[in-house]
Amino acid sequence: MFEVLVYVYENYWRGDACPESGQLGRKLSAQGFDPQEIREALHWLDGLSLATQGIQLTRHADGTSATVSLEGPTALPQSPGSMRVYSRAEQEHLGAECLGFISFLESSGVLPAGLREIVVERAMATTDDTLELDELKIIVLMVHWSTGIEPDALVLDELCDDTVHRVAH
Repeated sequence: MFEVLVYVYENYWRGDACPESGQLGRKLSAQGFDPQEIREALHWLDGLSLATQGIQLTRHADGTSATVSLEGPTALPQSPGSMRVYSRAEQEHLGAECLGFISFLESSGVLPAGLREIVVERAMATTDDTLELDELKIIVLMVHWSTGIEPDALVLDELCDDTVHRVAH
């Protein structure tokens, strides 16, 4: 499924530029992707589309952070001193490495609370037993892609770069 998501990310500049599911499925099939992977990815993308509906992004004047607000009477903003506590199922599915990366993105101002919840929800919607860090990075990219939010260049590098072969200077 993640190979399909990477293909979609690389070939459609934003979520609203992506064709509807039927047409996208045919294009993915023509590219040679496995039908089961296509079905899983399309189902996952439909869930992402539903999760990101009604998101409003407000960039702060400093340009380094953003506030995500959700429309509707049940959407409450996160209090400044609040802390996200992950359920046992989330801890087991995401693992320490992924949870640490989410925390890093949050503290960097890259992943506001509203987007974090979408990332966690979409990560929990994957079928793997334990999510790998590279898979989480794809999910973060896809959430940004779906909302039309362009990540900072350094963050984009962190999300896309192969850190195994990175040379420290």
